[in-house]
Amino acid sequence: MVQYTRAPLDTSFAALSDATRRGVIEQLGRADASITDLAEKFHMTLTGMKKHVGILEQAGLVTTEKIGRVRTCKLGLRRLKEEAAWIERYRQLWDTRFDELDKVVEELKRKEKVDGRKKTA
Repeated sequence: MVQYTRAPLDTSFAALSDATRRGVIEQLGRADASITDLAEKFHMTLTGMKKHVGILEQAGLVTTEKIGRVRTCKLGLRRLKEEAAWIERYRQLWDTRFDELDKVVEELKRKEKVDGRKKTA
């Protein structure tokens, strides 16, 4: 069997592709929380929340610490700089393409207006 290690961007975007996990990140941005607290807040089982937190932890977006019977979650050390840079490159690319499309549409509208005047004259 071939072993495949996922690139950090793949792992991050996969982790963030789920609405619950994005909600967990937002919640932990406000305050650290136990898995029990998170499970209650998101109306899910402890097992379900542990799986979500595990995926976020593998991506480096969340860290957990177990003290006694309580596992506390907090934001991880990763700050999503690589992910933000990747998104920014594509945002700029799309902005440029849409700006060019706007120019084409405006030119077509201008020609349509001019052609309409010629036909009525």
